[in-house]
Amino acid sequence: MVLSDRTIFSMLEKGTLKISPMEWDQVQPASVDIRLGNTFSIVEDSPTGIITLDKEIRYKTIESDTYVLLPNQFVLATTMEYFELPNDLTAFVEGRSSLGRMGLFIQNAGWVDPGFKGEITLELYNVNRCAIELKAGRRVGQLVFSRMDAMALKPYNGKYQGQKGATGSKAFLDEEV
Repeated sequence: MVLSDRTIFSMLEKGTLKISPMEWDQVQPASVDIRLGNTFSIVEDSPTGIITLDKEIRYKTIESDTYVLLPNQFVLATTMEYFELPNDLTAFVEGRSSLGRMGLFIQNAGWVDPGFKGEITLELYNVNRCAIELKAGRRVGQLVFSRMDAMALKPYNGKYQGQKGATGSKAFLDEEV
């Protein structure tokens, strides 16, 4: 069940859902707007030109209130907000259609597990022929919350728990299958 603005407001007031910093007008009828933070990371060039899943990837990270995303460029960014989800609530990250119509894709894995705490890393990609200027504080997407039918037996406590800033891939930490 997708949560309504009424339920979101109630959870924020009770402290069962935490979002900081947040303005009340970020709450929409069935979502909460997320704003762009000021941390951006790009993958550093590899001597071989190949990224492998079993080795740590190096990133160049900058803090800036403005970032110019070039055509066909990929960058990690972060939300301004820090989230704390209870163990019976999950969320979906969605881009804003007005930005998608400009060629800005928010390629987030799209899922926030119950129990997650941290800023959300966003994967931004510019499919336009023109550069896109990104500014910290700009609303770039929304979180749609859904209540689970029961508390999670194993709430999220993974490698991205508590993350702040544009956090690079930690796929190299995954166990072999």
